[in-house]
Amino acid sequence: MNYYCYLTSIYLFLFLTGAVAAPAAVAPGRFLKPLKSPEPEPEPKPRPQEFFELASPLPSDHLTPSCSLTVVNHSFANTMDSPPFSAPYSPPSDCPTPWSRVVLDFRAASSGEQYDRIAAIWLDEAEIFRTSTAEPTESGIFWRVRKDISRYSSLLNKTEINVTMMLENVVNDVYTGVYDILVSFLFYKEDVVPSDVRVPLVALPNQKLGTAELGLFKTPSDLIIPICSDGERGFWFKVESESDVHIKKVKFPRNTLQVVLELYVSFHGDDEFWYSNPPYSYIRMNNLTTGRGNGAYREVFVTIDGNFVGSEVVFPVVFTGGVNPLFWGPVVAIGDFNLPSYDLNLSPFLGWLLDGKSHEIRIGIDDAISFWLVDANLHVWLDHGSSRVEAQSIVYNSPALTIQRNEDFTYLDGIFRVKAKRKSEFAGWVKSTAGNFTTIVSQQFKLTNLVRYYFNGTYKIVQQVFKAKRDSRVREDLGELVGRTIVRRQYPLTVITATVPLQSEGSLGSKEEDMYMMITNVSHAMNERRVNGLSSSILYNRQESEGWMKVQGHSVISGNASTWQRYTYRDELGCYSRTVLASEGKLAMDNSTFYCAAST
Repeated sequence: MNYYCYLTSIYLFLFLTGAVAAPAAVAPGRFLKPLKSPEPEPEPKPRPQEFFELASPLPSDHLTPSCSLTVVNHSFANTMDSPPFSAPYSPPSDCPTPWSRVVLDFRAASSGEQYDRIAAIWLDEAEIFRTSTAEPTESGIFWRVRKDISRYSSLLNKTEINVTMMLENVVNDVYTGVYDILVSFLFYKEDVVPSDVRVPLVALPNQKLGTAELGLFKTPSDLIIPICSDGERGFWFKVESESDVHIKKVKFPRNTLQVVLELYVSFHGDDEFWYSNPPYSYIRMNNLTTGRGNGAYREVFVTIDGNFVGSEVVFPVVFTGGVNPLFWGPVVAIGDFNLPSYDLNLSPFLGWLLDGKSHEIRIGIDDAISFWLVDANLHVWLDHGSSRVEAQSIVYNSPALTIQRNEDFTYLDGIFRVKAKRKSEFAGWVKSTAGNFTTIVSQQFKLTNLVRYYFNGTYKIVQQVFKAKRDSRVREDLGELVGRTIVRRQYPLTVITATVPLQSEGSLGSKEEDMYMMITNVSHAMNERRVNGLSSSILYNRQESEGWMKVQGHSVISGNASTWQRYTYRDELGCYSRTVLASEGKLAMDNSTFYCAAST
């Protein structure tokens, strides 16, 4: 039976028998998973468990690094409201440049009781990695993430700069989990994969060798300019509302050939589940105390000197305390350990950026409430044969966002719809010693979001579909196409939560304070098709999670959950696929292959 129908039938029975009474209009939520198993612990005490996020192996995984350098070795205990950890960095003297690639190796471990936490690593104030933590257990957990950071080579070559890491954590009598972090940079000289191993060689969107949308320039950028805060609480900007727009003034080198802006974004607090937020009219009418409102649409936008230059509707990452924390072990949700970054090609705007003046770059989030963490990196390619190039912007076509909102509710039951779409095209040319090139960048996306409440607001269904296409083309003087990248993405998401109050045994019908059962279901995917010149790739990454939990406050007392996931990545050089099933916190199935069926 379809799980949606099964869940509905169970809930209808509970509703008709009078078991459902208390509203839960703010679900889904953020929870602490149970510290101890309800079953007696076996002897000897269980070992720490490894957690992981499904991803393609990196090409460098089959190589031996020429050298490695530890850049972070630190325990994050009671770090809330404290400055970030910082350590000096210089490239290793035992294997100087050039390197074929550089990989960030991130290792974490924790035990005790703790919420999930957000973290980031910056190199010379430029963010190179954003991650979140898993919620630990009493016996302990650990995990490892590898990310190719070769695109940051211009920073990795610098001497006497700082590596900075921010992870705000709370440790007290209740929350005991300390996060022990070890981060190393792995430097590779060779770039050969053994012939008997079929592994995709085209880097994934968040594991780039250069940049996802370079067009003509295939090497890492010559210069990286951070768009960030002062670093007292990490170098990310904290966005508290739609009007909270952060500004950085930048003077572009006058011999710039191409600029790509890389965005890092995560969402927290009242906007952690922004895709499920009801409008304020619903909250006011029902006298709800929640701050999680302002509807279910968010868009990160970038402007330069007040002119719109690009935007992103970001992938809805579910952190490990979200919806049902029993889902996310040992397999975490898509993007948890390696949050994606997003590239915006700004080359069409060089005609008004290369005037020798400072320009205001602004980053904001439409409809945002507290809070979002966002910063960016400007990747800049230079003309090494000249100190100045000639450029002109020739097309600026950016109609306003089209958005429709509809609401229909009676008391706590109702339906809320959002439909949004945007389409833009920009073009500009550059004349340089490397050649005369015109860059055309077009983008379009559509989003549909539906939030429905039933049974006095205790049964909630969230359905969202996001589809986007970005096309970046580079042409020579005579019109010949010399570089093109087309990226198509889809982010389908369904979240179902149903809340049933629980009665205390022997209490003559009175309910235990703040005690309830929550039935939960999450289905989401990150699908991408990419064409870059003569190469192409397909990413299919889908998770299905279902279960229930007994909750008091924000602590999970008991429950049962399972998560199924299939991850497939294919390019013209090979294919990698892995399918896992986790049940009751353990792997029940784990199959992987480098030989995928043609129809996969």
